[in-house]
Amino acid sequence: MSNAVLGLPVGRGLIYLIVAGVAWGTAGAAAALVFRASDMGPVGLSFWRCAGGFVLLLAARAVRPNREKPYVAGAAREPLGRRARRIAVTGVALAVFQTAYFAAVETTGLAVGTVVTMGSGPVLIALGARLAMGERLGRGGACAVLGALAGLVVLVLGGGGATVRPLGVVWGLVSAAAYAAMTLVTRWWGRDGGADSSGTTVWAFAVVALCLLPGAAAEGLVPHTADPARVGVYLLYIAAVPTAVAYALYFAGAAVVRSATVSVIMLLEPVSAAVIAVALLGEALTAATVAGTVLMLAAVTGLAVAEARGAVAARRAAVTV
Repeated sequence: MSNAVLGLPVGRGLIYLIVAGVAWGTAGAAAALVFRASDMGPVGLSFWRCAGGFVLLLAARAVRPNREKPYVAGAAREPLGRRARRIAVTGVALAVFQTAYFAAVETTGLAVGTVVTMGSGPVLIALGARLAMGERLGRGGACAVLGALAGLVVLVLGGGGATVRPLGVVWGLVSAAAYAAMTLVTRWWGRDGGADSSGTTVWAFAVVALCLLPGAAAEGLVPHTADPARVGVYLLYIAAVPTAVAYALYFAGAAVVRSATVSVIMLLEPVSAAVIAVALLGEALTAATVAGTVLMLAAVTGLAVAEARGAVAARRAAVTV
């Protein structure tokens, strides 16, 4: 399907996804600062992240209410029932994705939890896109996915010392399945151009916040800290940049870019997290970090170029017809 049909140019969608992936990578460092400065737990942090993102996005929409329009000029407005189903499915999938990932990290550690979740995600998405939407990955795309997964393993596990626990692996697979469902649903409902991605993002965060509220209340909604202003700044950053901005860009880009390409581009999250860890947190720059980063960046670049060329070819074919 050409970018002209979908409204948002594929090239711009790729840029949105790249920015979103890099922004997601900053969330871990900001969360570490929150945990270091207070006794806030992961569920409470996730709740405030999503609740804050919801408030910020809702405020942004209120500032420009007259700019909302169908995703493609002339497209029929999306039926209310379908919109409600899309928001509910996206919100629940996002809640399961985040919560199960935290459970995987808590059970089997950050390294293994990240590899299982983010490594199996592209595979599940590629299979789902092929079966449900007929999106062919192709030989080059398959090589890019394999290269990205190899880079992820080298980047995250290259330092050694990782411990694999079966329950943590199960949680990682559950998280990956929810992430795959969220990506595929976004792509499926975005193909006809009638879906409002910004509205989906806003209300999906409301659903996630409601899902996380009981667990966050049990864990403790208000953190104890000696420096509440600093913790507040960290929480505001997490709600604004890697949440409100990043997910708005993600849902817009994921609606027009092939699902498998989306999943590989989102692997920029661990790359940016590794760069931040080396540059700002004082972690050592190892050969595994360099090799894994190079592999993953090469895979992301290759798929992005192929996606852009495919969009241009489709647009030219549509013009000639």
